[in-house]
Amino acid sequence: MKNILSFLTPKINTYFIESNSTIRQTLETFDVHKFSVVPLIDQNGAFVSTISEGDILRFIKNECHFDLKVAESKYIEDIPKYRPYKALPISTPLNEIIKLSLEQNFIPVVDDRGMYIGIIKRSTIIKHYFNYEDLIKEE
Repeated sequence: MKNILSFLTPKINTYFIESNSTIRQTLETFDVHKFSVVPLIDQNGAFVSTISEGDILRFIKNECHFDLKVAESKYIEDIPKYRPYKALPISTPLNEIIKLSLEQNFIPVVDDRGMYIGIIKRSTIIKHYFNYEDLIKEE
């Protein structure tokens, strides 16, 4: 059986938001990188939660009234998370990771101190268990 580390995309190769970022900074990051959900970490690098475009849109609608100046003064850590992704420790058995990947597009991974170290993408798991090249040829 494969080790969990063989599925890991390291932190340096992922996009994340620091919890002290403003809504405007976060929206700009989403716009540039085209993700809909990203990990949220604190200033020390510990995993806090995830933040989604939907979380931000709901907050703007309810609290900022689409005022960009207000969005510059509101912080991502203060936004309620509708359906945050669950993070798993690096020691999690692979079968639990696969189960969680049925519910999440990616799984944030933390070390034993709770520090964010990367993600495991659902697509990486699928490509491993199914011969990706054969699937393309069948189309």
